[in-house]
Amino acid sequence: MQSRSDILCVADVHAVLGEGPVWVAQEAALYWVDIKGRKIFRLDGRGKLEQWETPFRVGSLAPCSGGGFVAGTDHGIGTVNLATGRFEIVLDPEADLPDNRLNDGKVDRRGRFWAGSMDDTEKAAAGSLYRVDPDWRVTRIDEGYRVANGPAFSPAGDLMYHNDSGRRVTYMFDLDGDGNASNRRVFATYGANEGYPDGMTVDAEACLWIAFWDGGCVRRYSPQAERLAEISLPVTRPTSCAFGGLDLDRLYITSASIGLDEAARSVQPQAGGLFMTSPGVVGLPELAFQADEAA
Repeated sequence: MQSRSDILCVADVHAVLGEGPVWVAQEAALYWVDIKGRKIFRLDGRGKLEQWETPFRVGSLAPCSGGGFVAGTDHGIGTVNLATGRFEIVLDPEADLPDNRLNDGKVDRRGRFWAGSMDDTEKAAAGSLYRVDPDWRVTRIDEGYRVANGPAFSPAGDLMYHNDSGRRVTYMFDLDGDGNASNRRVFATYGANEGYPDGMTVDAEACLWIAFWDGGCVRRYSPQAERLAEISLPVTRPTSCAFGGLDLDRLYITSASIGLDEAARSVQPQAGGLFMTSPGVVGLPELAFQADEAA
């Protein structure tokens, strides 16, 4: 277990709902989003911080092999090109659910993009998990989520983890080479005093790191769901985590300030910031979305 003195706030951006950290190795930079604040951030290895306003709410983004990003948004699957300022919606798999939005998303070990959806009011279990193939075909893989978060993938890509934060549960799926997910089972459940499992990532030792909203920490679990470590944070609402740095030995953690009253903000003034620590293990190189050029 690490002390808070080992945690650095490397970007005190006061995000409303910071989320979706992703390390882009070609740029040696970390990107993340503020969903409710409609922003995308970039922090490079020299500490230079940049930000862009977004015309819609971006819940997650991942680099595309041909440049730019694929994004899960409140209007469906989109593309983002920060160099040109172009933000476009490619398709909306939930056009019939106007209260839904896409939330967290990641690229698997074969270059497919996955994103989960949720009822933006967090009342209905109307969320689903989608797979986006390189030809931009979208397939609904699972449904019935209150708040979909993740996913994360084992080093070999044969296991997928996915959270329903609203139910305080992490699921595990078997994943084949074609992206077919099967045999959903409960990986772990969490008590009311543990917080809500939010965004997550997998390290090179096949262990799962999960940020716990209202838990004020990130926890590491073995593939057998044994809790191995806990990193306490100076904020109560961490939202996700990703490995980065040139050696993938840094763990970046996003957080939120939404819903905190004045008293809570006074004791956690860096709520909504981006945090970094060196946990003693390394992450895995992340693939870009292997998108066909024509969306």
